Amino acid sequence: MTPRTATLVSVLPETTPLGRAVRNTLLALAGTAIIAISAKVQVPFWPVPMTMQTLAIVVIAMAFGAKLGFATLALYLCEGAIGLPVFAGTPEKGIGIPYMLGPTGGYLIGFVAAAWLAGWLAEKGWDRTFLKATAVNFAATAVVFLFGLVWLVLMYGFSKSVAVGVTPFLLSSAFKIALGGALLPAAWSLIRRFRG
Repeated sequence: MTPRTATLVSVLPETTPLGRAVRNTLLALAGTAIIAISAKVQVPFWPVPMTMQTLAIVVIAMAFGAKLGFATLALYLCEGAIGLPVFAGTPEKGIGIPYMLGPTGGYLIGFVAAAWLAGWLAEKGWDRTFLKATAVNFAATAVVFLFGLVWLVLMYGFSKSVAVGVTPFLLSSAFKIALGGALLPAAWSLIRRFRG
């Protein structure tokens, strides 16, 4: 793997195939824990409180790459499906499959697709500069909104779905996109500094 296609995980020391499998499993579990925590933490924002979930998902996927990012989000959905309260509205609004089939179901599916996309673009070097990393964050967030909106439209129709599922989150998403665009280039800068 050349430096231009490396992800942050790829800078970890090389190991045996078994060691790599153990490391990736631990990274995926840590990733799902971070995503679950980020889903629960609400930051005051206008017009609705903001969670840091999409930011965590995209940054983790960019750091992990497409395959491990996808696997991490698939594991996250499996954790939720078996009833662990890892999603933003759980356990207050239900748990498990019934929760996942509710209004947020499309967003949950979108998380997995967005993770793969963000990881794939990071593997192509799109995590090295603010502009490119911001573009990755924008694209991944758009994927989440697209899946979420399609799901909501099937339940409520188009205009209501946009009003409740997209519009209230635009400002907070713009903030998270910009923040996410800064994080990965900063991490790469630190790695270059420490490596000399």
